[in-house]
Amino acid sequence: MRGLKIMEKQRTIAKECRVEGVGLHTGNVSTVIFKPAPADYGIRFIRTDIEGRPVIRASTEHVSGTAVRGTTIGEGETTVSTIEHIMATCFALGIDNLEIHISNNEPPILDGSASKFAELLGSAGLSEQEAQRRYLTLNEPVVYQSGKTKIEAHPSDEFRIDCVVEYDHPFLKKQSYSAVLDGGTFSKEIAPARTFCFDYEIEALKGKGLAKGGDFNNAIVVGLNGIHNQNKSLRFDNEFARHKALDLIGDLYLLGAPLKAHVIAYRCGHNSNINFAREIIKKAVKTNSAATEVGKMEAQYPKEGQVFDINAIKRTIPHRYPFLMIDKVVIKEVNKSAVGYKCVSGNENFFQGHFPGWPIMPGVLIVEAIAQTSCVLLLSQSGMKDKLAYFMSIDSAKFRKPVVPGDVLEFRVEALRVREKGGKVRGDAYVNDNLVAEAEFMFAIVDKEEQK
Repeated sequence: MRGLKIMEKQRTIAKECRVEGVGLHTGNVSTVIFKPAPADYGIRFIRTDIEGRPVIRASTEHVSGTAVRGTTIGEGETTVSTIEHIMATCFALGIDNLEIHISNNEPPILDGSASKFAELLGSAGLSEQEAQRRYLTLNEPVVYQSGKTKIEAHPSDEFRIDCVVEYDHPFLKKQSYSAVLDGGTFSKEIAPARTFCFDYEIEALKGKGLAKGGDFNNAIVVGLNGIHNQNKSLRFDNEFARHKALDLIGDLYLLGAPLKAHVIAYRCGHNSNINFAREIIKKAVKTNSAATEVGKMEAQYPKEGQVFDINAIKRTIPHRYPFLMIDKVVIKEVNKSAVGYKCVSGNENFFQGHFPGWPIMPGVLIVEAIAQTSCVLLLSQSGMKDKLAYFMSIDSAKFRKPVVPGDVLEFRVEALRVREKGGKVRGDAYVNDNLVAEAEFMFAIVDKEEQK
């Protein structure tokens, strides 16, 4: 792999939009709300029906189980299935960052195509962001083969797809589709292609607990002599090949950045698509040059659970002794929440005067430690190396219990609102799970150069 090319700016949607409907496999009704997200956030699904609103990043490493009739991502026991149509739409429209709030475990299948998603997100408009967009590119082919399935990716300066389907079936034998991907081509030629299955598969799918929400309104059912749907006309002569291309595009966006390559797929499906995406990652590791670049890309996106020790903290924020008030920060949810820690020592310089013989940590310094934890959370993102976070206001500050030498402070911070130039955070400080202080902050993000 040549790795990552720095190109145009990243983009998110300009305004919120929503859709409701029934999931194809679960039959569950869900509401999906698409919301703008900050730069370097990526595509993330948020389960609003579960306590704590768990977040799942759309990536190959979060693919859950074997992807057969749809692609499922998960964190622990929390999953979201059949995400490929949404992901393909994001890829094609050039959406890098998006919050997807979903009220159940599967988005609506709608009419079996991605047309509604393309229409919704296209109508929401795109908002350009400060951070640079990154692409994955190749300098040598990547090939995945399993049985009769073969998928290849060749170096290219654009994303081109050639997709071939072939079945030993009297009605549906062989179809192909080729295109250079862009938003217009996708919306007109790929997004309208509907999902399909053969009539003999339905009983087996039902037996596996799948296709509970499937019907003739959201899937094409193919029989020996033709189509069972009342409206037997196809949207395209090669609609089946186009739909396979749609699914493959969506699955490839789980790489975490748009791929520039000429992809040639023969008899592909979700499981082979994911395995192919993983081959691209494995190939990058083996060639080392690409491994370095992919590694750099991943490093720019702090991971859930990533620990910032004191040295990493110093690389992220400008605070130093005697005003560095935190010892460790753990990113819980990228650009959303983190936990900071401070071991309160009897040698702290502020105890000399606060108070002699009765050492109590000043409440204002606890608030400062919460703020510094927030700074690590915000400034650890890609593109923030040359930024500073200035806190503009403090609201709802309360001090509930004294903090003394020997206590271990835990600062739980949550970003309530994040924009390119500022936002709002909330933080709570605990000792042994007892709340000792809390506050909300407004902050501004500025360039370091402007402050000189």
